[in-house]
Order: sequence, then C-alpha cells, then structure tokens
Amino acid sequence: MAVKALGHAVWMALFAALLTVVTGAVWSGLFLSNLKVRPDIPWAAAVMAAIAVLLWWLVGGSGARSSYRRANPVPPRKFILAVTASGACIAALAGLWIVLVESTGVSGNSADFSHLPKVTLITSLMMAALVGGVFEEAGFRGYFQGTLERHMPWMLAVLLCAIVMAPLHAATQGFVWQVIVFYLLADIAFGTSAALTNSVLPGIVVHTAGLFVFFAFIWPMDKTRQMMAATTPGLWFWIHTAQTAVFGAIGIGLFSRLARERQIFM
Repeated sequence: MAVKALGHAVWMALFAALLTVVTGAVWSGLFLSNLKVRPDIPWAAAVMAAIAVLLWWLVGGSGARSSYRRANPVPPRKFILAVTASGACIAALAGLWIVLVESTGVSGNSADFSHLPKVTLITSLMMAALVGGVFEEAGFRGYFQGTLERHMPWMLAVLLCAIVMAPLHAATQGFVWQVIVFYLLADIAFGTSAALTNSVLPGIVVHTAGLFVFFAFIWPMDKTRQMMAATTPGLWFWIHTAQTAVFGAIGIGLFSRLARERQIFM
C-alpha cells in the first residue's frame, strides 16, 4: 500500500473504533440511567433507537459516506446464502465457546440482570445486540475493511480487519487466548460475508441475532457450566464439540459457494 492509502486505511480504522466505542458507551450510559430511573419502563432503548437512526444516516446518508458504510442491496438469493453461511458459523462458534468454557474456564459477559422487569430486560438485550451489530458492521466491515479491499486481496483485508478488532474485544472480555481466537473467527466470518456480497446488511442481521443469543442464553450460563478439571466430559460436551465441527463445515462450504459465484460474475 502507498503511504497515502495506508494513512487513509489507518484513519478509517480509527473512525470505526471510535464509532463502535462511542455508540457502545452511549448505550451503556443510557441503560445504567434506566436502571436508576424507572427501570420498569425501557425508555433507554427508545432513546437509543432514535440516536441509532440518526447515526446510521450520518455515517452513510449520501455520496462517499454511503459508499463507505457499504449498506448495499443484495440479491435475495445471495442474501439468504450469506445469512445462512454466517448463521452456521455463529452456531459453530456458540458450540466452540461452550467447549472453551468447560475445558479452560474462560467466561464471557456474566453480569446478572435477571432482577430486571422482563420487558425492560428483553428490550435492553435487543437494543444492545442491535447497537453492537449495526455499528460494528458499518464501521469495521464497511468503512475500514471496504477501504482495505481497494488496495489488497479481499481475504487479506478480512484478516487484517479481524486482527485490528481483536484488542477492542479483548478489552471488554479479557486479554486471553480463548477470547482472542473466538473473536478472530467471528470477525473473519462477518468480514467474509461483507467481502463476498459487498454489503454489510447480511452481517448486520446475523451479528445482531448472534449477539442477542449470546447475551440472553450463552454467556449468562457460563458460571453454571461444569469444568472438565472437576469432572469427565459429559454427553453435552461432545454434542457441542460436534456442533462446532458440523456447523463450521456448513458455514465454510456455503462461503466457498459464495466465493465461486463472486468470481464467476466479477
């Protein structure tokens, strides 16, 4: 990459990181305020929804911003194929996470919000997933990875984007190899989807749904899982191991199909 192109890519990486961190911080502040003021009414989610709509327009309303945001329409068949491929990868990663927890003891976001009213809890989890999925995809897979793809092969762009994102993930869940490997694989899956469809829209759908599943069903259960050091692996350990292998193979196969079609129609 030329010096000018490198500087442009670095700026896009900084912008993507800032967009992700700021939107996450704004939502966290609103959510914590909601816990103190009328936790029975999910007003923070409504406020964040309005802010998210405004930010979505600001980062891609027209011209160059629209190109960088990369929210391009995708033909229905390709959209379904990309969503299915990414979804299979997330299913594999869900199994992998459980295997890692039970075999190494790593844990995820274990905050307990079970005391919250159900409506506020569900609405807040949905908004947290939406904010994370939408702005991480637009910032990193749109602005940053899209810029990289103009100067290098798409597979290298996907890998570099995933590596740059690793410290952000580790900062919230720990600088341990299990967390880094898990998020590298997840970011490679979402990056591959964006590259092969030239759009962040399929990734937003799966990323948001995946975050909700992890927030609601997987990470809260980490503290109850049986460690292999304390017992022999049970049936569910092997089921989750098989889940990782089978869905991983499905996801890779579907992405390979997308890649072949992309090469044919380029």
